[in-house]
Amino acid sequence: MRSHRLTAFGAAALLSLAVAAPAVADDGGADRSFTIEDPRITESSGLAASRAHPGIYWTHNDSEDGPYVYAVDSRTGKTVATITMKGVGAPRDVEAISLGPDGNLYVGDIGDNLDGSWDHVWIYRFPEPKELRNATVRATQFDVKYADGARNAEALMVHPKTGRVYIASKKEGGGGLYEGPAKLTAGSDNVFRRVGEVPWVTDGAFSPDGTQLVLRSYFSARGYAFKNGRLGKDYPVQAPLLGQAESVTYTADGSALMFGSEGEQSDVVRVDVEGGGGGGSGGKSPAKNGGSSADGGSGDGVPVKGTTLTGIAVLAGIGLLLFLGRRRRQG
Repeated sequence: MRSHRLTAFGAAALLSLAVAAPAVADDGGADRSFTIEDPRITESSGLAASRAHPGIYWTHNDSEDGPYVYAVDSRTGKTVATITMKGVGAPRDVEAISLGPDGNLYVGDIGDNLDGSWDHVWIYRFPEPKELRNATVRATQFDVKYADGARNAEALMVHPKTGRVYIASKKEGGGGLYEGPAKLTAGSDNVFRRVGEVPWVTDGAFSPDGTQLVLRSYFSARGYAFKNGRLGKDYPVQAPLLGQAESVTYTADGSALMFGSEGEQSDVVRVDVEGGGGGGSGGKSPAKNGGSSADGGSGDGVPVKGTTLTGIAVLAGIGLLLFLGRRRRQG
């Protein structure tokens, strides 16, 4: 999102070397860590793992790009298909993408750079293409409003079992989890209602079995047990530190989380889920050491361990070192 863009990309890169990184799989196959090579994709703000095409990840730019969605091959980092949506208005601030159990891709034009100045936002829906080739598809547009007033959001998640759409609002002091109607309706307002409290969120993803919800911010990630449409116990989740951390998705088999970032040739980093994740019934949560609130979480959804405050502190330290080095050269 442009209004909150991090400016210290170099410092963040140094930070990723200075902080212990989570275990990352890179075996040369599909669903490995990769770099998005397409020069058109400079603001990748959402990720969704394809179910029809193993190793393919759907993404899109943040804003000022157009009605485009890109299929990127994790084996090469190359774009293998560009989808142009027709039948929708001009996208305003596209922030998220998610794949529903109906085989449709849901694209969230839900950002609001002025933090709640727009009285409605949009969701676009179209079937995941059966063939990977450049194509123009007709998408359905849904108008979205919030029951408690307009707000900024960057995370849209479709539950993999019920098909219900959820949105997490983005607010530095803490946002809300909003539940959409049981079925979205075109041509009328779809009212989303607040059903939970969440920290500062830039993206989110359900596990394939729908029992876990992972929400990420710029410096951290947090998981929640999810049942009957409501948040349960929260726990810390391992997340790589990236320059502009904007996106997260589970792999299609639930064995790992894929964390993405914005920028030219941005990285997507795989972090394995302990116990294989939520690919089937049950499965462990993606927390460090199988964690829970007691493993570093506060129990109220606020990251504590390896989180925003830690990242800011380390960035400040790196900034001080750079400043002192510059003064020394000038002296």
